[in-house]
Amino acid sequence: MYDRILLATDGSDHAETVAAHAVDIAQTRDATLTIVSVVDDRAFLVLGDDHVQSVRNELRTRAREAAETAASIAADAGLEARIVVDTGSPAECILACADDVDADLIVMGTSGDNYEKNVVGSVSERVFRTARTPVLTVGADA
Repeated sequence: MYDRILLATDGSDHAETVAAHAVDIAQTRDATLTIVSVVDDRAFLVLGDDHVQSVRNELRTRAREAAETAASIAADAGLEARIVVDTGSPAECILACADDVDADLIVMGTSGDNYEKNVVGSVSERVFRTARTPVLTVGADA
């Protein structure tokens, strides 16, 4: 049923818990695991042109680190994971990546960096409302 799992990660406080869920499912199902982390380019709208490149580089570094942390969790469990770092609207990029890898399950956190404000983060909500595949959302207290 689940052969190709997509884990979306943002490096938030509970990202490792979300990764553990995705890895457990991938192990149990002998599934492939792709990890996607997205640089949210909406942050660039309020920056002066002279700051865009340095901020983009910093955010790309953080996105790669978030994906590599999740890949390390997978490796510790004996799984190899493919890493994708994309730039754009996070929900749109996650959905596009799910289509690209023909994912049959998307695993992601529910709150990202706005836990106090959102029970379900806006990115998670947009993904599970529009995805053509099942979405497992993992809360911060899981």
